[in-house]
Amino acid sequence: MTLTLPDDPALAEFRESELRLELACSLYAGSRLSRNTAARLAGLDRQAFDEELYRRQISSYSDEMLSEDLRTLESLHSK
Repeated sequence: MTLTLPDDPALAEFRESELRLELACSLYAGSRLSRNTAARLAGLDRQAFDEELYRRQISSYSDEMLSEDLRTLESLHSK
C-alpha cells in the first residue's frame, strides 16, 4: 500500500516512522487494528508498541478481554 500525503510544509517536519506510529496508535485506539497488526504498522515489536500505548495512555485491555477473564474466573470458582 502506498499513502500519498499532500505536499504541505507542515508535514515536512515529520519522519515516516513518526507518521506510521501515529497512524498505528490511532487505528489501534479506535479498535480498527489488532495490537499485533498495529505494532507491525508502527515498525515496532509488541513490547515497544505496548510501551508506546502506555506512554500515550491508550488502554491495551479491552472490554472483551475483561469479559473473557471474568468468565474464566467464574468457571474456576465454580469447580
